[in-house]
Amino acid sequence: MSWSSANNKQGRVREFLKRRRQIRREAKDLGRIPSRRCDIERLLPARDCNLEEIFNSAVIAEAWEAIRPALDVFELPDGAGEINPGDRRAIFYLISHFKCQSVLEIGTHIGASTLNISAALQRAQRSCDELSINLVSVDVADVNDPVSKPWLRHGAKFSPLEMMHQIECASLVEFVTSRSLDYMANCGQRFDFVFLDGDHAAVTVYQEISAALELLEKGGVIVLHDYFPRLKPLWSDGAVIPGPFLATERLVAEGTRLAVLPLGRLPWPTKLRSNMTSLALLLRQTI
Repeated sequence: MSWSSANNKQGRVREFLKRRRQIRREAKDLGRIPSRRCDIERLLPARDCNLEEIFNSAVIAEAWEAIRPALDVFELPDGAGEINPGDRRAIFYLISHFKCQSVLEIGTHIGASTLNISAALQRAQRSCDELSINLVSVDVADVNDPVSKPWLRHGAKFSPLEMMHQIECASLVEFVTSRSLDYMANCGQRFDFVFLDGDHAAVTVYQEISAALELLEKGGVIVLHDYFPRLKPLWSDGAVIPGPFLATERLVAEGTRLAVLPLGRLPWPTKLRSNMTSLALLLRQTI
C-alpha cells in the first residue's frame, strides 16, 4: 500500500470514529429531554407531494432562469456554511410549487437561502397584488450588524438586508435576532413553509420540529437541511450531521405520524461534483 493510500485510509477511519462519537453524544443528549406532543394535522399529506413534478416543472424552471441573473450578481460563496447553490435552487422550486405566502426561516447566516426564498415570494406577489406575502428569518446573531459585518467573515460581499434591498424584497422580509425556540414560542403568526437550518443539534431540532408544527397553516410543510438518511454520508467528504435524522427518528418512534421525504438527487448539481442534497421534507404520513 502506498503512503498516500495509507494516509487516506487513516483519514477515513478517523472520520468514521469521530462520527460515531458525535452520534453517541447527541443521542445521549436527546434521550435526556422530555417528550413533546406533536400535532401533525396541519402538515401536508405525503400523498399530495410529487418531487418529480416539482423539480421538473417547466413553468418554475422558466421563472428560475428569469430571476437567476439577478441572484448571481451577489456572487455568494459556496462552502462557507451556507446552503449550496443546488439547494438554493431547490428551495426556490419548493416555495414556487407550494405557492407559499408566508415563510419562516430558522438560520439566516449570510442570507443564501433567504435570497432565494424572497425571490420566489416576490414572484408570487407580482402575480397577485392582493396577496399578503412575508418571510421571517431568524438567527441567534445579528446578521446585518453594520459594525461587525459578519457576512464579510464568510466571504459574502453584501449583508442579507442589502441583498433584499437590491432585489426589491426588503418590504417582504423581517429579520429577527433571537434563539429559534424563544421566537417560535412567542410567535403569533402561522406559516405555509418552515425551513429549519439553524442549530443542527438533535436536541434543538427535535424541539424546533414540534414548535414548527404548531405554527403551520393547514397544508403547510417543514423542510430540514442536513438530513442524512440512516446517518450515512451523502458526499465524498464522508461528513455526516446526525442531529436532524436523530430528531425525526425519535419523533417517529414516539408515534408521531411524520413522513420524512429526503429530496435525494436533484436534476442539477449541488456540491462535490454530485447532484445529492441533504434537504428533506416533513409531511404527514398517510395510510
